[in-house]
Amino acid sequence: MTITLLMNCEGNKMGKTAKGAVWLDPNKTSPFEFFQYWLNIADADVLKCMRMLTFLPLNEIDEMDKWQGSQLNKSKEILAYELTKLVHGDDEAEKARSTSHALFRGGDVDSNMPTTEISSEQLNEGIIDILDLMVVCRLASSKSEARRLVEQGGVFLNDSKVESIDYIITSEQLKNSIKIRKGKKTYHRILIK
Repeated sequence: MTITLLMNCEGNKMGKTAKGAVWLDPNKTSPFEFFQYWLNIADADVLKCMRMLTFLPLNEIDEMDKWQGSQLNKSKEILAYELTKLVHGDDEAEKARSTSHALFRGGDVDSNMPTTEISSEQLNEGIIDILDLMVVCRLASSKSEARRLVEQGGVFLNDSKVESIDYIITSEQLKNSIKIRKGKKTYHRILIK
């Protein structure tokens, strides 16, 4: 049995973008990141993906075809939840949804968001600069990519914009955990072991 590749409305393969592939393995794409991927797909792709990838009744999906405005976001959340539930189970889907709500509605650091634990050996005399931190957390593939993101104003630490590529994070800050955001939708929690 064969099936055509899943393409987005722009004609590109879904889940295989320049930003990296979406994996079913939770060690490669966490349930939260998986949920966020589906939550952020284009409006034009939502119903097609629901019909192809979920077990929701077609008449329910057809009703969503009439939805507009904020209801479209609700349909994306339904898609993200259903697919995360299928791949990672009910508990992980619920954790991903509650983490997403906490981040985008309240801004709290949530224990279910993707997390990196840094060892004291990764710090240089109890500190680490923002560029190294982004590379360690895999929010940037290189220091030059991290530098570009900071210079373009796309990096936030605990909801405050990082203004300088020389920004330093201390071990004391990491003890309480910090939240780093890249762009509008990529969150990561960092703490020290």
